Amino acid sequence: MKDADEVTVPSGPPPPGPPPDVLADALPPALAAALAAFERHLRSERSLSPHTVRAYIGDVSSLLGYVGDQGIAAPEELGVAELRGWLAIQHESGAARATLARRGAAARAFTAFAHRRGWLATDPGPRLGTLKTRRTLPHVLSQDEMADVLTGLDQAARQAGAARLPPGEPGEPGEPGEPGRRIGTEAAVALRDSAVLELLYATGIRVSELCGLDAAHLDQDRRTIRVRGKGDKERTVPVGLPALRAVTRWLDAGRTELATTASGPALFLGVRGGRLDPRTARRIVHERLGKAGTTRDTGPHGIRHSTATHLLEGGADLRSVQEILGHSSPATTQIYTHVSVDRLKSSYRQAHPRA
Repeated sequence: MKDADEVTVPSGPPPPGPPPDVLADALPPALAAALAAFERHLRSERSLSPHTVRAYIGDVSSLLGYVGDQGIAAPEELGVAELRGWLAIQHESGAARATLARRGAAARAFTAFAHRRGWLATDPGPRLGTLKTRRTLPHVLSQDEMADVLTGLDQAARQAGAARLPPGEPGEPGEPGEPGRRIGTEAAVALRDSAVLELLYATGIRVSELCGLDAAHLDQDRRTIRVRGKGDKERTVPVGLPALRAVTRWLDAGRTELATTASGPALFLGVRGGRLDPRTARRIVHERLGKAGTTRDTGPHGIRHSTATHLLEGGADLRSVQEILGHSSPATTQIYTHVSVDRLKSSYRQAHPRA
């Protein structure tokens, strides 16, 4: 399977219309059973992220709803004509090329699964073809922008860490070694947000990977972090000293302020003590970058793009960047070389008198 950064893998929200479970209820029994089996396969056998599973199931639900309306009651009756008819309707409704490519990929994944299960004598998916999409270069923040953002967060976090509330507040947990002394929720959040952005930029990990980290995954002696990525694949990623300091500061002073009995081993916590969820992490990044006055709004994936680009600009080889990012294919990492060349040309045109 291709990496989720590639356009042919279902990403983004499911297609508009009723949710998949509502559509499944309206399907003929054999199609509904096939859809349920496909979902179990994605979750248990392929270990895809919940977001990717929702995208696949949303698209395949739409496909099966269409063929059900055409009088098809079982997956054995599905053919290339039905696949093309479904995509033609998507095209006529104004779907973008990237959306059509994603839905075609979902349809091919389903027919390949149906063929392996013996429901289809031949797989019609490959005959559907692959729609080529225009690959757009991702927006990246400049090295100066990232430095300004992280420096500002570091200063705020240091001030927060130094601000101790008066001792003896009833019902409040104290910090280890300092009975009765704490920093308050606002200061703890400042420490957390600084650690989140530092770690995202230092490692280039995905937001889902960040939220899945446990405190034990950080090896402070080796300056690495153990990440479980797509397909349940585990990799070890180096962590720079500024990020290591920020995470350590969060663990020492901030996490204890937010932790509850429900926190478990999670590295990053929400204000109520549960594991930090991806939606909250995205909001943190957008808000912190916005307050820092960056040139364009971006989220965790924009920081991931920036990390990869800055590594290549600094002389890292493509294979190392692929390993750090957890890409299954070097072709996915290749786009960042185009970003770097584009930025190089822009700098050349601005600086050279005869550009």
